[in-house]
Amino acid sequence: MPSTDRPGPGEPATRPAPGAAASLETPSDPVGPSATAGSDWADVGLLAPVWAGSLVEAATGDAAFVRGMLDAEAALARAQAAVGLAPAAAAAAVTAAAAETARYDVRDLASRARSGGNPVIPLVADLTAAVAARDSEAGPYVHRGATSQDIWDTALMLVAGRALEPVLADLGRTVRALAELATAHRDTPMAGRTLTQHAVPTTFGLKAAGWLTLAAGARDRLAAVRASLPAQLGGAAGTLAAFHAYASVRAGAAHREGDVGVRLLAAFAAETGLAEPVLPWHTLRAPIADLAGALAFTAGALGKMAADVLVLSRTEAGEVAEGQGGGSSAMPHKSNPVRAVLIAAAARQVPALTGVLHGSLAAEDERPAGAWHAEWQPAREAVRLVGGAAREAAELAEGLRVHPRRMSDNLGMTGGLVAAEHLSIALAASIGRDRAKRAVTRASRRAAEEGIDLADALAAEPDVAALLTRHDALTAEPHVAAPSHQDTAACGRDEAPPGDDAGPSKENPGAPGEDDGPSDKNTRTPGEDSGPSDKNTKTPGEDDGPSDKNTGVSWEELRALADPARYLGSAGALVDRALRTIERTS
Repeated sequence: MPSTDRPGPGEPATRPAPGAAASLETPSDPVGPSATAGSDWADVGLLAPVWAGSLVEAATGDAAFVRGMLDAEAALARAQAAVGLAPAAAAAAVTAAAAETARYDVRDLASRARSGGNPVIPLVADLTAAVAARDSEAGPYVHRGATSQDIWDTALMLVAGRALEPVLADLGRTVRALAELATAHRDTPMAGRTLTQHAVPTTFGLKAAGWLTLAAGARDRLAAVRASLPAQLGGAAGTLAAFHAYASVRAGAAHREGDVGVRLLAAFAAETGLAEPVLPWHTLRAPIADLAGALAFTAGALGKMAADVLVLSRTEAGEVAEGQGGGSSAMPHKSNPVRAVLIAAAARQVPALTGVLHGSLAAEDERPAGAWHAEWQPAREAVRLVGGAAREAAELAEGLRVHPRRMSDNLGMTGGLVAAEHLSIALAASIGRDRAKRAVTRASRRAAEEGIDLADALAAEPDVAALLTRHDALTAEPHVAAPSHQDTAACGRDEAPPGDDAGPSKENPGAPGEDDGPSDKNTRTPGEDSGPSDKNTKTPGEDDGPSDKNTGVSWEELRALADPARYLGSAGALVDRALRTIERTS
């Protein structure tokens, strides 16, 4: 039976020495004597400041991959012992030799990998020698029955699982900080922008809630992928046949209940702490594609927040600012939004990298030539970039400074044009939709050209001026208090201003005794085909005529309709909805 003392998902499979704490490899704790940060050949992140010095850098370095391969080899030996394919002493010797990571020279392994096309081959040779030095009879049990891809794919899954741990922690920080921003600015109005232009008002709380839902979605996707990262074991061509052969020559191993290969696969997955796959996946690269998809989504989700911050922190906008901006080598006054810049850079690189990973789905045969090898660098770099972006996103969200007054100033920059839709809808109730839209469109153009408020420009429009005149004529007090944003328009249907000669009414067609002509109630002779009824004499789609109940609109009401802060719709309710949803799923 598999050992019950096994690591959890993403934890190292190699048992640490008694009293020693398992930890992520760090650049200062390298594998092998030549893996030093000061070496001329070392890549220490000079070209990638987004992940340089981060936990994810340490978790994805060359040393971390060597450790992953050693953990996979040790887990395989223990799994074979658990199902009766290897003696327990041999498994112990392999585990002990694999734990001595300092004896494996990373640079040397990389150089020797050229001869076989992957680093597993030289590592197996070094590990076998180390095991034989401990126990001469244990050496043959190193890597027995496995193929290089079994060890490398398992190592990649171990590395990814360990690297995603700090990434998920940083995404959790980001989610919490964005929830606080959305709550604090639930009702803070700002200009909504579409195609770079002011559109209609929104709130900063709603914008932050949007970032929040993306960040939470990224966290949940990565967490689900991390929990499902599988071990890899199939042998030379995915049939596990070698293990059957070894079982046939080892007393008792072949006679245990169940298929020996399937039992070994379950034991191996348990020893690594990874998920047990349904099938070997040498050319069934769904785990790689799933990881790639979650990484690409996360990069894009954080990239959306960064893109918005970059726009809103421009000097001419000034609506937000990073808690501590970056400086310039030339301009002392600069405070650049460097957190957002680094996230945006990562978001542009990850899709291309994950495209390579998705491309490996189309792998030929039972073991691919090139498709598998093409995954290694893009997979590591994608994990690194997402990890670095998550770190920057947490710091960005936690330190973001919001400037509501500047948002208000910018919202009023166009003199009410952002409320044009509101005015068009409200005035349609008085003068009809088409006339209202034409009036607001003309007034909007005039306001933009002459730099005047939209309300002032509208007041000069004949249809709107008539409404203002009518209100003054029919009310005792021409200037009444502006209505609330929920009571947007006191409007009826359009009619001619009082005093205009509107012609005779259908209810009273003429003066007594005047020849009225045919009655409106019966304008045809019996049997004559009638035309359209007087009750519906307008062309379909034509604006309704005036209503006798129309009392016009006051100047104060017009100004209120042009107030952007009164046209926020469901923004607050949507923020509340997002916060409740995130709280339920967290």
